[in-house]
Amino acid sequence: MINKYQRLFKNEHDDSHFWPSFTDLLTVILLCFVLMFVSMMIIKSLQIEEMKETLDQIMGVRAQLIQDLNEEFSDSDLGIEVDESTGAIIFNTEILFEFDQADLKVEAFSFLDEFVPIYLDILLENGYEDYIAEIIIEGHTDRSGSYLYNLGLAQDRAYSVAEYILGDDFPYPNIQKHLEEKLTVNSRSYTDGRTDEHGEYTASASRRVEFKFRLKDEEILERTQSLLHAN
Repeated sequence: MINKYQRLFKNEHDDSHFWPSFTDLLTVILLCFVLMFVSMMIIKSLQIEEMKETLDQIMGVRAQLIQDLNEEFSDSDLGIEVDESTGAIIFNTEILFEFDQADLKVEAFSFLDEFVPIYLDILLENGYEDYIAEIIIEGHTDRSGSYLYNLGLAQDRAYSVAEYILGDDFPYPNIQKHLEEKLTVNSRSYTDGRTDEHGEYTASASRRVEFKFRLKDEEILERTQSLLHAN
């Protein structure tokens, strides 16, 4: 009988040691999760601050670059337009091409000889070169004809411009070295038509070539904006 009570007492004693130990284990696990959560929040906060700084820097570079382009071309007699939001240089294709053609006009060569060095002097010589990831020549057409036909026409026109300024007849070979690393051509067919002051579609304004730039950190900029909007 004595042994029986001794065993019961021993079991009760063992249980009293087990539960506090189990509770302590749960407490430790909970503390670990809390510490991990706090660490993650601190890291995320630091990342957000870093991204904000990157965002401010990129936005500042883009804004200053657009301002410089505006100052250079706003009073130009070249007949071009600067997009206030993107900095794209826009000119009607009649400056460069006959209707429905992709071969450069004779007068197009002198136009490009004048425009391209000025444009690249701003993008590549004023401290922006380290930020410029890509320079894009983009062709646009009106709605005449099929999408595929216009896709090819716009691409051929953009390529004709690139072919000349990277070719042997272009008088500024020092510029070509910079362009070879950054220049691409693109076609939008008729998907990005333009309108007049009344909001009406205009075919003549839709037929155009654009010189555009992409900053190296625009991918970071997009992720930063998404993250900041989510918080």
